[in-house]
Amino acid sequence: MSKFKMFIEYDGTRYSGWQKQRDSKTVQGTLQRIAEDIFNTREVDIQGAGRTDSGVHALRQVASLDVRTMLAPEIIKMKFNDLLPYDINIIEVEKAHSNFHARKDVEMRSYLYQISKRRTAFGKQFVWWIKDKLDTNKMRSTLQLFIGMHDFASFTDKNMEEKSTKVLINDITLTEVDDLILIRIIGSHFLWKQVRRMVGVTAEVGRNHLTENDVLKYLTSLRNEPAKFTAPPSGLYLEQVIYKGEKFNEEFSPLIKVS
Repeated sequence: MSKFKMFIEYDGTRYSGWQKQRDSKTVQGTLQRIAEDIFNTREVDIQGAGRTDSGVHALRQVASLDVRTMLAPEIIKMKFNDLLPYDINIIEVEKAHSNFHARKDVEMRSYLYQISKRRTAFGKQFVWWIKDKLDTNKMRSTLQLFIGMHDFASFTDKNMEEKSTKVLINDITLTEVDDLILIRIIGSHFLWKQVRRMVGVTAEVGRNHLTENDVLKYLTSLRNEPAKFTAPPSGLYLEQVIYKGEKFNEEFSPLIKVS
């Protein structure tokens, strides 16, 4: 078997997330089906670095591809892109070590959330438009509360696959670019809906509907309130996946500019 490392971007609007499901269209399922056609075999395994939720996008998802083939990486990339739908694109394919696993070998992941301060005709499926005026200074201060190791049980739904709800958040930044508010969250891993609830709660502080003390309570005891403030998937992107020895790209790359 040959092992490849694939870099993938996709618009998640039409998909029920990354992970393959029996009766739903997913990104992994689409890639798997096309891979079976390309290599003329069902002995193909594609594993992603992050299981993005329904409607969530990726700027640079990483996947490992296991298949028996003599095709060169650039030919594999070309064949995939010839068959993939318009909203999934293979950016790059490279040979990988036989032990490489896209998810298990990750050291850090970053997610980018885009909030638009104005109504936009073109970016609705790529941003969260918030009509209310937001206090970004309060939002920055609130986001700092999440940095470090915390129990994010209040920011996720119960999932039998998760052994622990503790997550290490390495860094969070909020940057304003024209009429966009960009929130980057870097962590070891993320729970289901965690990032969207972190952003949703922070936006409520920016609206002056919640306080930093409220957020601290969500981090120190199990509460149901964050679920009510879940930000929509439209503004969320899996931005970067970092492996041992790789450097993090600190430049912001918003998918759509709103000005």
